[in-house]
Amino acid sequence: MIYLPILLLFVLYFAGIPIAYALLGSAIFYFTFFDAGMPPDLVLQRFVSAAASFPLLAIPFFVMAGSIMNYSGISKRLMQMAEVLTGHLKGGLAQVNVVLSTFMGGISGSANADAAMQSKILVPQMEKKGYGRAFSTAITASSSAISPVIPPGIVMIIYALIAQVSIADLFIAGYVPGLLMAVALMITVSMIARKRNYSPSRSSKARWKEIGRQFIDSIWSLLLPLGIILGLRFGLFTPTEAGAIAVLASICIGVFIYKELTLSHIKPVLLETIYGTGTVVLIIVAASVFGYYLTWERIPQDLTAMILEFTSNKYVMLALINVFLLIIGMVLEGGAALIILAPLLVPVALALGIDPVHFGMIMIVNIMIGGITPPFGSLMFTTCSVTKVPVVDFIKEVWPFILALLVTLMIITYAPALVLFLPNLLS
Repeated sequence: MIYLPILLLFVLYFAGIPIAYALLGSAIFYFTFFDAGMPPDLVLQRFVSAAASFPLLAIPFFVMAGSIMNYSGISKRLMQMAEVLTGHLKGGLAQVNVVLSTFMGGISGSANADAAMQSKILVPQMEKKGYGRAFSTAITASSSAISPVIPPGIVMIIYALIAQVSIADLFIAGYVPGLLMAVALMITVSMIARKRNYSPSRSSKARWKEIGRQFIDSIWSLLLPLGIILGLRFGLFTPTEAGAIAVLASICIGVFIYKELTLSHIKPVLLETIYGTGTVVLIIVAASVFGYYLTWERIPQDLTAMILEFTSNKYVMLALINVFLLIIGMVLEGGAALIILAPLLVPVALALGIDPVHFGMIMIVNIMIGGITPPFGSLMFTTCSVTKVPVVDFIKEVWPFILALLVTLMIITYAPALVLFLPNLLS
Protein backbone atom coordinates (compact mmCIF):
# COMPACT_ATOMS: atom_id res chain seq x y z
CA MET A 1 0.00 0.00 0.00
CA ILE A 2 2.92 2.38 0.54
CA TYR A 3 3.45 2.40 -3.25
CA LEU A 4 -0.12 3.51 -3.92
CA PRO A 5 0.81 7.25 -4.14
CA ILE A 6 3.26 6.40 -6.96
CA LEU A 7 0.47 4.59 -8.81
CA LEU A 8 -1.86 7.52 -8.13
CA LEU A 9 0.76 9.91 -9.53
CA PHE A 10 0.78 8.14 -12.91
CA VAL A 11 -3.02 7.77 -12.95
CA LEU A 12 -3.46 11.51 -12.39
CA TYR A 13 -0.81 12.38 -14.99
CA PHE A 14 -2.34 10.20 -17.71
CA ALA A 15 -5.77 11.59 -16.80
CA GLY A 16 -4.50 14.97 -17.97
CA ILE A 17 -3.68 16.54 -14.60
CA PRO A 18 -0.54 18.76 -14.83
CA ILE A 19 2.47 16.95 -13.40
CA ALA A 20 2.97 19.50 -10.58
CA TYR A 21 -0.57 18.98 -9.28
CA ALA A 22 -0.28 15.22 -9.74
CA LEU A 23 2.88 15.18 -7.60
CA LEU A 24 1.40 17.40 -4.91
CA GLY A 25 -1.94 15.59 -4.88
CA SER A 26 -0.31 12.17 -4.52
CA ALA A 27 1.85 13.37 -1.61
CA ILE A 28 -1.08 15.03 0.21
CA PHE A 29 -3.16 11.87 -0.36
CA TYR A 30 -0.45 9.84 1.40
CA PHE A 31 -0.01 12.16 4.38
CA THR A 32 -3.79 12.56 4.78
CA PHE A 33 -4.95 8.95 4.53
CA PHE A 34 -1.86 6.76 5.14
CA ASP A 35 0.26 8.62 7.65
CA ALA A 36 -1.90 10.85 9.79
CA GLY A 37 1.11 11.48 12.06
CA MET A 38 2.28 14.23 9.72
CA PRO A 39 0.14 17.39 10.17
CA PRO A 40 -1.10 18.79 6.82
CA ASP A 41 0.35 22.22 7.61
CA LEU A 42 3.85 20.69 7.75
CA VAL A 43 3.33 19.24 4.28
CA LEU A 44 2.44 22.69 2.94
CA GLN A 45 5.35 24.17 4.85
CA ARG A 46 7.61 21.75 2.99
CA PHE A 47 6.09 23.03 -0.27
CA VAL A 48 6.86 26.65 0.65
CA SER A 49 10.36 25.99 2.01
CA ALA A 50 11.36 24.12 -1.16
CA ALA A 51 10.67 27.27 -3.17
CA ALA A 52 12.98 29.28 -0.91
CA SER A 53 16.07 27.48 -2.18
CA PHE A 54 18.80 29.90 -3.30
CA PRO A 55 20.11 27.66 -6.14
CA LEU A 56 16.63 27.75 -7.72
CA LEU A 57 17.28 31.39 -8.61
CA ALA A 58 19.52 30.09 -11.40
CA ILE A 59 16.43 28.87 -13.27
CA PRO A 60 14.60 32.22 -13.80
CA PHE A 61 17.91 33.89 -14.65
CA PHE A 62 18.77 31.37 -17.37
CA VAL A 63 15.19 31.34 -18.69
CA MET A 64 15.30 35.13 -18.95
CA ALA A 65 18.74 35.04 -20.58
CA GLY A 66 17.47 32.65 -23.24
CA SER A 67 14.46 34.86 -23.95
CA ILE A 68 16.60 38.01 -24.20
CA MET A 69 19.01 36.29 -26.58
CA ASN A 70 16.17 35.42 -28.95
CA TYR A 71 15.17 39.09 -29.15
CA SER A 72 18.66 40.60 -29.09
CA GLY A 73 19.95 39.12 -32.35
CA ILE A 74 22.20 36.55 -30.66
CA SER A 75 20.16 33.57 -31.89
CA LYS A 76 20.05 35.02 -35.42
CA ARG A 77 23.83 35.34 -35.56
CA LEU A 78 24.28 31.81 -34.28
CA MET A 79 22.11 30.60 -37.17
CA GLN A 80 24.15 32.64 -39.65
CA MET A 81 27.36 31.14 -38.24
CA ALA A 82 25.93 27.64 -38.52
CA GLU A 83 24.90 28.31 -42.13
CA VAL A 84 28.38 29.55 -43.08
CA LEU A 85 30.01 26.47 -41.54
CA THR A 86 27.70 23.73 -42.84
CA GLY A 87 25.50 25.22 -45.59
CA HIS A 88 27.72 23.77 -48.34
CA LEU A 89 27.26 20.17 -47.15
CA LYS A 90 24.72 17.73 -48.58
CA GLY A 91 21.46 18.47 -46.86
CA GLY A 92 22.80 21.93 -46.02
CA LEU A 93 19.83 23.38 -44.15
CA ALA A 94 19.33 20.13 -42.22
CA GLN A 95 22.98 20.33 -41.18
CA VAL A 96 22.43 23.97 -40.17
CA ASN A 97 19.49 22.76 -38.08
CA VAL A 98 21.75 20.41 -36.09
CA VAL A 99 24.58 22.91 -35.63
CA LEU A 100 22.16 25.65 -34.55
CA SER A 101 20.72 23.38 -31.84
CA THR A 102 24.26 22.69 -30.65
CA PHE A 103 24.97 26.41 -30.44
CA MET A 104 21.58 27.07 -28.85
CA GLY A 105 22.22 24.57 -26.06
CA GLY A 106 24.13 27.19 -24.15
CA ILE A 107 21.49 29.80 -24.94
CA SER A 108 17.96 28.51 -24.55
CA GLY A 109 18.72 25.58 -22.24
CA SER A 110 15.33 24.11 -23.15
CA ALA A 111 14.64 21.43 -25.73
CA ASN A 112 11.00 22.42 -26.23
CA ALA A 113 11.88 26.12 -26.57
CA ASP A 114 14.56 25.28 -29.13
CA ALA A 115 12.20 22.95 -31.00
CA ALA A 116 9.42 25.54 -31.19
CA MET A 117 11.79 28.30 -32.36
CA GLN A 118 13.45 26.22 -35.07
CA SER A 119 10.12 24.83 -36.23
CA LYS A 120 8.99 28.39 -36.91
CA ILE A 121 12.24 29.62 -38.46
CA LEU A 122 13.98 26.74 -40.24
CA VAL A 123 11.23 24.31 -41.28
CA PRO A 124 9.56 26.80 -43.71
CA GLN A 125 12.98 27.59 -45.21
CA MET A 126 13.74 23.89 -45.60
CA GLU A 127 10.41 23.36 -47.37
CA LYS A 128 11.26 26.13 -49.86
CA LYS A 129 14.54 24.33 -50.62
CA GLY A 130 12.74 21.07 -51.44
CA TYR A 131 12.95 19.22 -48.13
CA GLY A 132 9.85 17.32 -47.08
CA ARG A 133 7.98 18.93 -44.22
CA ALA A 134 7.91 15.68 -42.24
CA PHE A 135 11.68 15.21 -42.66
CA SER A 136 12.30 18.84 -41.68
CA THR A 137 10.15 18.41 -38.58
CA ALA A 138 11.88 15.14 -37.65
CA ILE A 139 15.40 16.58 -37.81
CA THR A 140 14.24 19.69 -35.90
CA ALA A 141 12.85 17.56 -33.06
CA SER A 142 15.91 15.30 -33.06
CA SER A 143 18.44 18.12 -33.03
CA SER A 144 16.50 19.87 -30.25
CA ALA A 145 17.33 16.91 -28.00
CA ILE A 146 20.89 18.27 -27.96
CA SER A 147 19.95 21.60 -26.33
CA PRO A 148 19.57 20.41 -22.71
CA VAL A 149 22.82 18.41 -22.95
CA ILE A 150 24.98 21.40 -23.96
CA PRO A 151 25.30 23.72 -20.91
CA PRO A 152 23.69 25.56 -19.30
CA GLY A 153 20.58 23.36 -19.68
CA ILE A 154 17.83 23.82 -17.10
CA VAL A 155 17.52 20.04 -16.61
CA MET A 156 21.19 19.96 -15.60
CA ILE A 157 20.48 22.40 -12.78
CA ILE A 158 17.48 20.30 -11.69
CA TYR A 159 19.51 17.08 -11.66
CA ALA A 160 22.39 18.73 -9.79
CA LEU A 161 20.02 19.96 -7.08
CA ILE A 162 18.43 16.52 -6.70
CA ALA A 163 21.65 14.47 -6.83
CA GLN A 164 23.68 16.97 -4.79
CA VAL A 165 26.47 17.22 -7.37
CA SER A 166 28.41 20.21 -8.64
CA ILE A 167 26.46 22.19 -11.25
CA ALA A 168 29.76 23.34 -12.76
CA ASP A 169 30.99 19.73 -13.18
CA LEU A 170 27.69 18.73 -14.77
CA PHE A 171 27.82 21.70 -17.14
CA ILE A 172 31.36 20.86 -18.25
CA ALA A 173 30.51 17.16 -18.64
CA GLY A 174 27.73 18.03 -21.11
CA TYR A 175 29.99 19.18 -23.93
CA VAL A 176 31.30 15.78 -25.09
CA PRO A 177 27.89 14.00 -25.09
CA GLY A 178 26.29 16.99 -26.82
CA LEU A 179 28.94 17.07 -29.55
CA LEU A 180 28.67 13.29 -30.02
CA MET A 181 24.92 13.65 -30.53
CA ALA A 182 25.49 16.44 -33.07
CA VAL A 183 28.03 14.41 -35.04
CA ALA A 184 25.74 11.35 -35.09
CA LEU A 185 22.82 13.41 -36.42
CA MET A 186 24.99 15.17 -39.03
CA ILE A 187 26.26 11.83 -40.37
CA THR A 188 22.68 10.54 -40.57
CA VAL A 189 21.52 13.71 -42.34
CA SER A 190 24.37 13.36 -44.86
CA MET A 191 23.41 9.75 -45.64
CA ILE A 192 19.73 10.61 -46.13
CA ALA A 193 20.57 13.74 -48.16
CA ARG A 194 22.73 11.76 -50.58
CA LYS A 195 20.01 9.17 -51.03
CA ARG A 196 17.29 11.79 -51.66
CA ASN A 197 19.58 14.29 -53.40
CA TYR A 198 18.87 17.14 -51.00
CA SER A 199 20.90 20.08 -52.27
CA PRO A 200 23.17 22.28 -50.12
CA SER A 201 21.88 25.69 -49.04
CA ARG A 202 25.08 27.28 -50.39
CA SER A 203 26.48 26.77 -53.86
CA SER A 204 30.06 26.58 -52.56
CA LYS A 205 32.03 26.23 -49.37
CA ALA A 206 32.50 29.51 -47.53
CA ARG A 207 35.95 31.01 -47.85
CA TRP A 208 38.06 31.62 -44.79
CA LYS A 209 37.53 35.35 -45.18
CA GLU A 210 33.76 34.96 -45.05
CA ILE A 211 33.98 32.54 -42.10
CA GLY A 212 36.23 35.00 -40.27
CA ARG A 213 33.87 37.89 -40.96
CA GLN A 214 30.88 35.93 -39.68
CA PHE A 215 32.87 34.70 -36.67
CA ILE A 216 33.69 38.29 -35.71
CA ASP A 217 30.01 39.23 -36.05
CA SER A 218 28.96 36.21 -33.94
CA ILE A 219 31.84 36.18 -31.46
CA TRP A 220 29.83 37.63 -28.58
CA SER A 221 27.12 35.01 -29.09
CA LEU A 222 29.71 32.23 -29.08
CA LEU A 223 31.76 33.50 -26.14
CA LEU A 224 28.81 34.04 -23.80
CA PRO A 225 28.23 30.35 -22.81
CA LEU A 226 31.98 29.74 -22.76
CA GLY A 227 32.46 32.67 -20.38
CA ILE A 228 29.78 31.27 -18.07
CA ILE A 229 31.47 27.86 -17.92
CA LEU A 230 34.95 29.30 -17.33
CA GLY A 231 33.63 31.63 -14.64
CA LEU A 232 32.00 28.71 -12.84
CA ARG A 233 35.09 26.54 -13.14
CA PHE A 234 37.47 29.16 -11.77
CA GLY A 235 35.12 30.15 -8.95
CA LEU A 236 34.44 33.67 -10.17
CA PHE A 237 30.74 33.23 -9.49
CA THR A 238 28.15 30.68 -8.37
CA PRO A 239 25.63 29.05 -10.77
CA THR A 240 22.97 31.49 -9.56
CA GLU A 241 25.27 34.46 -10.12
CA ALA A 242 26.17 33.00 -13.53
CA GLY A 243 22.52 33.23 -14.52
CA ALA A 244 22.38 36.88 -13.48
CA ILE A 245 25.60 37.60 -15.38
CA ALA A 246 24.15 35.86 -18.47
CA VAL A 247 21.11 38.16 -18.29
CA LEU A 248 23.25 41.28 -17.89
CA ALA A 249 25.67 40.25 -20.65
CA SER A 250 22.89 39.41 -23.11
CA ILE A 251 21.23 42.78 -22.44
CA CYS A 252 24.50 44.63 -23.02
CA ILE A 253 25.18 42.69 -26.24
CA GLY A 254 21.64 43.23 -27.52
CA VAL A 255 21.54 46.96 -26.70
CA PHE A 256 25.09 48.21 -27.28
CA ILE A 257 26.65 45.78 -29.79
CA TYR A 258 23.88 44.30 -31.98
CA LYS A 259 21.46 47.16 -31.17
CA GLU A 260 18.39 44.97 -31.73
CA LEU A 261 17.07 44.84 -28.15
CA THR A 262 14.59 47.65 -27.45
CA LEU A 263 12.18 48.71 -24.73
CA SER A 264 9.35 47.05 -26.64
CA HIS A 265 10.90 43.66 -25.84
CA ILE A 266 10.58 44.09 -22.06
CA LYS A 267 7.01 42.80 -21.89
CA PRO A 268 7.48 39.60 -23.97
CA VAL A 269 10.76 38.82 -22.17
CA LEU A 270 9.11 39.15 -18.75
CA LEU A 271 6.07 37.11 -19.79
CA GLU A 272 8.21 34.30 -21.20
CA THR A 273 10.39 34.33 -18.07
CA ILE A 274 7.41 34.21 -15.71
CA TYR A 275 5.75 31.41 -17.65
CA GLY A 276 8.92 29.35 -18.06
CA THR A 277 10.04 29.82 -14.46
CA GLY A 278 6.60 29.21 -12.97
CA THR A 279 6.20 25.96 -14.86
CA VAL A 280 9.59 24.55 -13.86
CA VAL A 281 9.73 25.75 -10.25
CA LEU A 282 6.18 24.63 -9.47
CA ILE A 283 7.12 21.13 -10.59
CA ILE A 284 10.32 21.20 -8.53
CA VAL A 285 8.64 22.25 -5.26
CA ALA A 286 5.80 19.76 -5.78
CA ALA A 287 8.42 17.08 -6.40
CA SER A 288 10.10 18.10 -3.13
CA VAL A 289 6.90 17.28 -1.23
CA PHE A 290 6.55 14.00 -3.14
CA GLY A 291 10.21 13.27 -2.36
CA TYR A 292 9.42 13.79 1.32
CA TYR A 293 6.95 10.90 1.06
CA LEU A 294 9.57 8.74 -0.69
CA THR A 295 12.13 9.47 2.01
CA TRP A 296 9.58 8.96 4.80
CA GLU A 297 8.85 5.43 3.56
CA ARG A 298 12.51 4.74 2.62
CA ILE A 299 11.41 3.78 -0.90
CA PRO A 300 14.73 4.76 -2.61
CA GLN A 301 16.68 2.62 -0.15
CA ASP A 302 14.29 -0.32 -0.55
CA LEU A 303 14.41 -0.01 -4.34
CA THR A 304 18.22 0.06 -4.25
CA ALA A 305 18.35 -3.09 -2.13
CA MET A 306 15.83 -4.87 -4.36
CA ILE A 307 17.71 -3.98 -7.55
CA LEU A 308 21.07 -5.01 -6.09
CA GLU A 309 19.58 -8.40 -5.21
CA PHE A 310 18.60 -8.78 -8.85
CA THR A 311 22.06 -7.92 -10.20
CA SER A 312 25.22 -6.28 -8.86
CA ASN A 313 26.75 -5.92 -12.33
CA LYS A 314 26.69 -2.21 -13.10
CA TYR A 315 26.88 -2.75 -16.86
CA VAL A 316 23.79 -4.96 -16.84
CA MET A 317 22.09 -2.48 -14.55
CA LEU A 318 22.94 0.46 -16.84
CA ALA A 319 21.39 -1.42 -19.78
CA LEU A 320 18.19 -2.05 -17.79
CA ILE A 321 18.06 1.57 -16.59
CA ASN A 322 18.53 2.78 -20.18
CA VAL A 323 15.56 0.75 -21.39
CA PHE A 324 13.47 1.93 -18.45
CA LEU A 325 14.36 5.60 -18.99
CA LEU A 326 13.66 5.42 -22.72
CA ILE A 327 10.19 4.08 -22.01
CA ILE A 328 9.55 6.73 -19.34
CA GLY A 329 10.89 9.46 -21.64
CA MET A 330 8.24 8.50 -24.20
CA VAL A 331 5.40 9.26 -21.80
CA LEU A 332 6.75 11.94 -19.44
CA GLU A 333 8.14 15.39 -20.26
CA GLY A 334 11.91 15.54 -19.71
CA GLY A 335 12.01 17.77 -16.62
CA ALA A 336 9.13 15.94 -14.96
CA ALA A 337 10.69 12.53 -15.64
CA LEU A 338 14.01 13.67 -14.19
CA ILE A 339 12.40 15.09 -11.06
CA ILE A 340 10.41 11.91 -10.40
CA LEU A 341 13.10 9.34 -11.22
CA ALA A 342 16.39 10.91 -10.09
CA PRO A 343 15.64 10.48 -6.36
CA LEU A 344 14.91 6.80 -7.01
CA LEU A 345 17.74 5.94 -9.38
CA VAL A 346 20.68 8.03 -8.11
CA PRO A 347 21.01 5.92 -4.91
CA VAL A 348 21.11 2.79 -7.11
CA ALA A 349 23.86 4.32 -9.26
CA LEU A 350 25.90 5.32 -6.21
CA ALA A 351 25.56 1.85 -4.70
CA LEU A 352 26.93 0.36 -7.94
CA GLY A 353 29.89 2.77 -7.98
CA ILE A 354 28.66 4.85 -10.92
CA ASP A 355 29.83 8.45 -10.89
CA PRO A 356 26.77 10.70 -10.27
CA VAL A 357 27.91 13.20 -12.93
CA HIS A 358 28.22 10.41 -15.50
CA PHE A 359 24.86 9.00 -14.44
CA GLY A 360 23.29 12.45 -14.78
CA MET A 361 24.38 12.67 -18.41
CA ILE A 362 23.00 9.17 -19.06
CA MET A 363 19.64 10.18 -17.57
CA ILE A 364 19.42 13.49 -19.44
CA VAL A 365 20.41 12.06 -22.85
CA ASN A 366 18.08 9.11 -22.33
CA ILE A 367 15.07 11.21 -21.47
CA MET A 368 15.72 13.58 -24.38
CA ILE A 369 15.74 10.65 -26.81
CA GLY A 370 12.46 9.53 -25.28
CA GLY A 371 11.11 13.01 -26.02
CA ILE A 372 11.27 12.40 -29.79
CA THR A 373 10.09 8.79 -29.60
CA PRO A 374 6.47 7.76 -30.27
CA PRO A 375 3.86 7.48 -28.94
CA PHE A 376 3.98 10.38 -26.45
CA GLY A 377 7.31 12.17 -26.93
CA SER A 378 6.93 15.84 -25.92
CA LEU A 379 9.36 17.10 -28.60
CA MET A 380 7.43 15.16 -31.22
CA PHE A 381 4.18 16.89 -30.25
CA THR A 382 5.84 20.32 -29.93
CA THR A 383 7.29 20.28 -33.44
CA CYS A 384 4.31 18.58 -35.09
CA SER A 385 1.90 21.10 -33.55
CA VAL A 386 3.94 24.04 -34.91
CA THR A 387 4.56 22.62 -38.40
CA LYS A 388 1.14 20.91 -38.72
CA VAL A 389 2.76 17.59 -39.68
CA PRO A 390 0.72 14.42 -38.96
CA VAL A 391 2.36 12.31 -36.25
CA VAL A 392 2.25 9.27 -38.54
CA ASP A 393 4.40 11.06 -41.14
CA PHE A 394 6.78 12.27 -38.42
CA ILE A 395 7.26 8.71 -37.14
CA LYS A 396 8.24 7.49 -40.63
CA GLU A 397 11.02 10.09 -40.86
CA VAL A 398 12.38 10.15 -37.31
CA TRP A 399 13.55 6.52 -36.90
CA PRO A 400 17.03 6.98 -38.49
CA PHE A 401 17.71 9.86 -36.11
CA ILE A 402 16.51 7.88 -33.09
CA LEU A 403 18.85 5.02 -34.03
CA ALA A 404 21.78 7.45 -34.40
CA LEU A 405 21.08 8.92 -30.97
CA LEU A 406 20.76 5.44 -29.43
CA VAL A 407 24.24 4.56 -30.72
CA THR A 408 25.49 7.77 -29.09
CA LEU A 409 23.72 6.82 -25.86
CA MET A 410 25.55 3.47 -25.78
CA ILE A 411 28.89 5.27 -26.15
CA ILE A 412 28.00 7.71 -23.36
CA THR A 413 26.80 4.89 -21.11
CA TYR A 414 29.76 2.53 -21.47
CA ALA A 415 32.58 5.04 -21.92
CA PRO A 416 32.46 7.06 -18.69
CA ALA A 417 36.02 8.28 -19.19
CA LEU A 418 34.85 10.11 -22.31
CA VAL A 419 32.06 11.89 -20.42
CA LEU A 420 34.22 12.71 -17.39
CA PHE A 421 37.29 13.73 -19.37
CA LEU A 422 36.65 17.49 -19.25
CA PRO A 423 35.48 17.64 -15.59
CA ASN A 424 38.54 15.64 -14.53
CA LEU A 425 40.84 17.74 -16.69
CA LEU A 426 39.60 21.00 -15.22
CA SER A 427 39.23 19.80 -11.63
